[in-house]
Amino acid sequence: MMIYEHREDKFYDLAILNKIEANPDISQAMLADELKISIGTVNGRLKNLIAKGDIEVKQGRRRKLRYIITTAGRTRQRLLTEDYIQQSFKLFRQVRQQVKDLLKGLNDADAHAVRLLGKGDIVDVCRLTCLENDVRLTEESDAPALVVDGLEIRLVWP
Repeated sequence: MMIYEHREDKFYDLAILNKIEANPDISQAMLADELKISIGTVNGRLKNLIAKGDIEVKQGRRRKLRYIITTAGRTRQRLLTEDYIQQSFKLFRQVRQQVKDLLKGLNDADAHAVRLLGKGDIVDVCRLTCLENDVRLTEESDAPALVVDGLEIRLVWP
């Protein structure tokens, strides 16, 4: 029987494996703090990784635990990294295509400049896509705006 694993769980597993690789003596509290998730989530994901044979737990100094990534864990870490990269590029391509589609509307209206409103990585993808498509970025308030709100991107006319 195969159990479905949520993408979020895979992300947590990869992040935990990467943190453990960097510091095998890391505590669950430190993991939770660095990953901005609850200690309960960290504990559950660690139990899962241990049950799968991806991590072994050794007794460290002063009742501290030391997490060791097994060979199977290294393989899983590599596969999760590959999956993460593939999904990231898929999202990159989707955002890029969405922006290109919006820029067609800009060209149809004979506009050649756009304001870019928003913050984060998605805005950076929008900026690159505009530059690749010879669309000038401007701060002029009378120019149309590409508005980025999370994963939603829309073209707003003044």
